[in-house]
Amino acid sequence: MPEQVLSIAFGDGNHGLQVGQSNAPIHTTFNLKLEPAEPTPPPFASIPFRRDPMFVNRGDVLEQIDRRCSEPASRVAIVGLGGVGKSQLAIEFAYRFADCSPEKWIFWVHASTPARIVEGFKSIADNIKLMGRNQPTVDILKLVFDWLSNVRNGKWLLILDSADDPDVLLDSTIGGRGGERKLVEYLPQSVNGCVLLTTRNRDLAFRLTGTFQTIHEIGPMTQEEGLKLLENRLGRLSDGDTAVELVRSLDLVPLAISQAAAYIQMRAPRTSLAQYLDQFRQSESKKVKLLTHDAGDLRRDLRKDGGASNTILTTWQVSFDHIRSKRQSAADLLSLMSFFDRQGIPESLVALPKDSRNTAQSNRHNDISDSDTQDSGDKTESGLEDDIAILRNYCLIMQGEDTNTFEMHGLVQLSTRRWLKAQGLQEKFLEQYIVIMARAFPNGDYENWKVCRALFAHVEAAAEYWPKDEHLRKTWADLLHNGGWYALLQGRYATAELMSSQAMRNREEIMGKDHEGTLASTSNLGSTYWNQGRWEEAEKLQVEVIETRKLRLGEDHPDTLQSISNLASTYWSQGRWEEAEKLQVEVMETRKLRLGEDHPDTLQSINNLALIYRSQGRWEEAEKLQIEVTETSKVKLGEDHPDTLQNMSNLALIHWSQGRWEEAEKLQIEVMETSKVKLGADHPDTLSSIGNLGSTYWNQGRWEEAEKLQVEVMETRKLRLGEDHPSTLMSIGNLASVYQGQGRWEEAEKLQIEVMETSKVKLGADHPDTLTSIGNLAFTYWNQGRWEEAEKLQIEVMETSKVKLGADHPDTLTSIGNLALTHFSQGHWGEAERLQLQVTEAYMAQHGADHPDTLKTMSNLVMTYWRQGRLEEAKNLQIQVMETQKVELGTSHPDTLTSIDNLASIYSNQGKWKRAERLQVGVIKTRKAKLGSSHPDILTSMHNLAVTYGRQGRWDEAERLQTDVMETGKAKLGGSHMATITNSLAWTYWKQGRWEESMELYREVMETRKGKFGSWPVRSYAGV
Repeated sequence: MPEQVLSIAFGDGNHGLQVGQSNAPIHTTFNLKLEPAEPTPPPFASIPFRRDPMFVNRGDVLEQIDRRCSEPASRVAIVGLGGVGKSQLAIEFAYRFADCSPEKWIFWVHASTPARIVEGFKSIADNIKLMGRNQPTVDILKLVFDWLSNVRNGKWLLILDSADDPDVLLDSTIGGRGGERKLVEYLPQSVNGCVLLTTRNRDLAFRLTGTFQTIHEIGPMTQEEGLKLLENRLGRLSDGDTAVELVRSLDLVPLAISQAAAYIQMRAPRTSLAQYLDQFRQSESKKVKLLTHDAGDLRRDLRKDGGASNTILTTWQVSFDHIRSKRQSAADLLSLMSFFDRQGIPESLVALPKDSRNTAQSNRHNDISDSDTQDSGDKTESGLEDDIAILRNYCLIMQGEDTNTFEMHGLVQLSTRRWLKAQGLQEKFLEQYIVIMARAFPNGDYENWKVCRALFAHVEAAAEYWPKDEHLRKTWADLLHNGGWYALLQGRYATAELMSSQAMRNREEIMGKDHEGTLASTSNLGSTYWNQGRWEEAEKLQVEVIETRKLRLGEDHPDTLQSISNLASTYWSQGRWEEAEKLQVEVMETRKLRLGEDHPDTLQSINNLALIYRSQGRWEEAEKLQIEVTETSKVKLGEDHPDTLQNMSNLALIHWSQGRWEEAEKLQIEVMETSKVKLGADHPDTLSSIGNLGSTYWNQGRWEEAEKLQVEVMETRKLRLGEDHPSTLMSIGNLASVYQGQGRWEEAEKLQIEVMETSKVKLGADHPDTLTSIGNLAFTYWNQGRWEEAEKLQIEVMETSKVKLGADHPDTLTSIGNLALTHFSQGHWGEAERLQLQVTEAYMAQHGADHPDTLKTMSNLVMTYWRQGRLEEAKNLQIQVMETQKVELGTSHPDTLTSIDNLASIYSNQGKWKRAERLQVGVIKTRKAKLGSSHPDILTSMHNLAVTYGRQGRWDEAERLQTDVMETGKAKLGGSHMATITNSLAWTYWKQGRWEESMELYREVMETRKGKFGSWPVRSYAGV
């Protein structure tokens, strides 16, 4: 029976059958209403963000991108850490591209998730009015892909922003009529277009572009760019130095700078750049608070699925979460590295097997994370390489200067630690870090310096933390003890004090005050105080350590002996030389018996005793000991060992004190050159050796060479230690002394005021170094004839020294002697004599009549007698001084020669001209042999001989010498030096009847003096 076919119309072009029941196949066709054809609009730019009027260009990056994008079927990537400005570069490039090529299409797709990519492609379809885009079964990605691949549709630029997750493009699939395809397959490679992507993942960039040549890696800004961005956000920067410090503190990361600017703007005028910087530096928690402030940038995609944020810390934590989800071991590696210093992170430490990081506390963390039991990546070398690769791909770590170290941005480390804290994991990784560092960082002994130097920055980083667990704090204290030890030997006293004091407090709290570990840290802290000139504090700690060690270890234990030796050094610095000598002899003899005569500790004792003898003026004894210890050190320790070099340096100082400058110079050059090679050009001991050589040149009148060395030391110390470090201040003071020797009083004064003011703030108004700086400034005033100013400062130094150091301390006596010279220069002979007698008697009581300092004060008293016309007393005392100096110092010592010259001047005043002439000629001959013909002391001697000739009426001979003095002085010291602006030659011209020449020269001298010193009284230049 044939089937009954019924037909029914449905309208709108649809038709079919209406049946009650049918066992046959039924075929239906539904024709939706056809979309009306829409004309394709002309090309335009679809950029979802407005242009940034305050955009800061990043070198020639945009030009490079433009060149790459102009190539057919190009793919270009901008790679970098979150917040470094990748999207901002893409936005600016898009607008420039649109300006230059209005005939081309520009499309923008956010690529953080599959859904956002589909959404972006739908937006493209809508913008270009693609036919069929609204069909429910349409494959929108293919539809857009086909359109972009069709060269007839024109040129285009497709920006794929925030393509950070490789899984999104490489693994995510979208189904269509042709089956499922990965999203990456929908990115066209058409000759009429360019794909520009921004990503945090270097590996993804390579896989999408196919070549590293088209990848543009963007890091933080340059300093200039960072300042420009800050200025664009805030307006003109009035405090440039603070602005530089701020952008550097923010690691020059654009988003962080924008956050800071937004914070300051919101709180203006109550918050300034300086106030923000101060808050930022207060603590880590304060940094976190400031860096969670929204930057308010409308050009960042802030949707929850966008992976971006207007705060730098949140931005990076998206990357952290992704890494942890993909490879737990890489996240653990990043977590550990976040506690190190940002530079020079050693691969050898972070690559340790997990078991070596464990401590007795490790089980405390079992309830925090199950990552230890998960597959977190193998611990083989290849596993570590995979961890490093993923962190580098996300630009979270960088390769260091060599292949064995890594670097991180400081803010990335801060963000990582905040991320760990939020998960309760901060203490776990802090523990790993401290345990690793405590095992790796040795004590401060010389043989460990190479390792210490490489790791010390990480110990400094550890000092910033304060572990909660007592067991971990003990390990932390061990680390800081060794760190403080090393810092002390490197001259980094502020750091040494911080570390040693923290180690001492923690060890005392955990192990007790009498524990040897606590005593060791206390001893190191005492040594640090000693090096800072804080002698009372040093003495207190050292006495405490000695008494405890005597009870616990015994009087002859090596540690007890070291403590006694340290106390002896403190007494030496306080000028308590007899007490120092007694202790040092005791230590030396005991060490010889217990350790042997050539043990390093014994040699140290001998060296210290030699220093005491040198201070007492017992130079022959000092030299004998110093030669002994130097020769033994060379054999026992090696010629380039730091202790050997120090012994050689001390021997050079003994030669220097004896006026044996050629011998001193030879040793100092040897020490300096060896130290540069062995210790490094910027090591404190090397810098000290350079400075000592500079002082020797200064004594030899080799001003230019001295200046060059002192400037070198000063600049290096400024860079290495800071401008206000005591050693730096000492270098500035030494340079000022060189300027003094050259008669460059204004330059000397400027430096000395700088040293004095900084010392008052940094060290305190009564610190010995501060008092020295005030005394040096007073000496400059004295040389300029500014005696009232000099006197005021000298009284201040004297009174403070009496209170701080004691009335009989060498520095106090020196200050009294200097004040006496100022009274002498003002013609206050009685007051000068009273003070000089006081100083002389004190030195005699302390050191005896033959000590060099005693003899110097007696020489000054001679000059006072002379000026009072008490020539016979002056002569007798000067003969006594001279004869003693010949025996104690030698006939060619500078002090001896000065005494002979002064005695000759007395004879000249008494009319005993032949005696005077014979002595003066002898002094000139000896000084020329030792110092050369242009040293200031030579010029003084020649001037004095000319005076003797003049008194005899031998004007031609006097003129010849005076002319020589003036010409040599001008050539060597400059036309305004004291030695060249005397009126002696003018007086000789006058006596010769050459009145016009005399008056002309006299006026010249007076004008020069007025210009140099103001209204300073006229006096002849004579040796005193």
